[in-house]
Amino acid sequence: MTKKIAIFASGGGSNAEAIVDYFKNNEEVEISYFLTNKADAGVIKRGRKLNIPTLVFSKKNFVESERVVDFLKSQNIDLVVLAGFLWLIPSSLIQAFPNKIVNIHPALLPKYGGKGMWGHHVHEAVVVNKEKESGITIHYVNENYDEGETIFQATCGVSPSDNSEQVAANVLKLEHYHFPRVIEEVLKTV
Repeated sequence: MTKKIAIFASGGGSNAEAIVDYFKNNEEVEISYFLTNKADAGVIKRGRKLNIPTLVFSKKNFVESERVVDFLKSQNIDLVVLAGFLWLIPSSLIQAFPNKIVNIHPALLPKYGGKGMWGHHVHEAVVVNKEKESGITIHYVNENYDEGETIFQATCGVSPSDNSEQVAANVLKLEHYHFPRVIEEVLKTV
C-alpha cells in the first residue's frame, strides 16, 4: 500500500526536491502535495517543475480553522514532513497526525532551537559562539518549536575560519542526504 507524504515548506524547497528525487522510483511512497504559507515561496516553482501539486494557505486557515487538517485527511496523507516550514504547528494538526509529523532543524538540538532560530540565524549563532561542530536534527513535532522527540542527528565540523555561509552549505548537504533516508525509516512506523 502506497504511503502518502505532504511536505510543508516556507522557502525555496530544496529539501522538498531532495525528498521527491529520493523517492521518485519508489512505488510504495508518493509525495502527494507541497503546502506553503507563502504565495511567493520557491517551493511552488519546484512543485511545478516536479509535477507536485501545491496548496497555499493563510494563517487563518492554518491556525483558526480545521481547513488544512481536513485537506490532509481528504488526501489520505500518512506523514507530514516539515522542510523549512517556519510556523508553529497548531495542536489540531498534531492531534490529527500523532507521531506522524517530522521536522528537520539545521542545528544539533537542543542548542540553537526555538522561535526565531531558523536558517541563517542558526548558522550565525553557531559561528559567533565558536562551536566546533554543527549539524542537523530530525525530530517529531509537538506543540513547541523544536522540542519534539529526536529521531536522528548528524554532525559536521566547524572550523575557526568558517563563516555562516560555509556552515549553512555543510549543514544543507547533511539535510539533503539524511532527511529522505530518515523519512523512509519513519514511514515503516506509520
